[in-house]
Amino acid sequence: MSKVAVLIPTRLKSTRLPNKPLAMINGKPLIQHVYEHAIAVHPAADVYIASGDQEILDAAKTFGAQCLLTDAALPSGTDRIAAALKQIDPAGTKYDIVVNFQGDGINVDPALNLKLVDLMEQTKADIVTVGMKITKSEDIQNPNYVKIAMGLKDGENYGRALYFSRSRVPFNRDGVPAFDFAYWHIGIYVYRAEALRKFVAAPVGVLEQIEKLEQLRALENGMSIYAQIVDSIKLVPEAPADINTPEELQEAQKYMR
Repeated sequence: MSKVAVLIPTRLKSTRLPNKPLAMINGKPLIQHVYEHAIAVHPAADVYIASGDQEILDAAKTFGAQCLLTDAALPSGTDRIAAALKQIDPAGTKYDIVVNFQGDGINVDPALNLKLVDLMEQTKADIVTVGMKITKSEDIQNPNYVKIAMGLKDGENYGRALYFSRSRVPFNRDGVPAFDFAYWHIGIYVYRAEALRKFVAAPVGVLEQIEKLEQLRALENGMSIYAQIVDSIKLVPEAPADINTPEELQEAQKYMR
């Protein structure tokens, strides 16, 4: 059985919602809700909060979380979990799989991670992630909806990701109604530990620079990415999946009980 580490990257600095991880929701800080969701679903895994802000770690210790202090200047959550992994597994022999559970994902169903771990073990992929089918033309054309190019047959709900793009992929040249949809990429990731180390050590890729999508670095370096297609990622359908704005915080305060 694979040994799993669940790492929760988080930071205080946020343009739209400063001090977001410590925002109170029904008597608990946001980061506590996320941590408790993660440990409830992953009782056999080691769960850590990774942050460059001592204030977050001090708060996390009050509710018994395992914490790791990382460099505050790290450029991304992926770099942060890689740095955290190096702390808890310096020899690279303790963990097989690393779950990246976003620190603002208060309403993301952590049970998705179990599906992704299973998918990784089944496919031997380097990285696994999540997608959802979208059919509205305005969503398909919207560059903020990152699309996955993958050739799924009828009845299949997972497969290898061939490309990610802010443009529509694949292009439906003949306008076939049965193919009038796209797979929207949801940024939930599970990594094979060795692949995570390889990923952060690789230079920024050419396609990554053009599309501003870091997962393209993995494809450019020959790594395999598989995507699980799901109908929903939420625990509570009415509430936002994650918290990025004051408005979403208010919605979470309303629905998350």
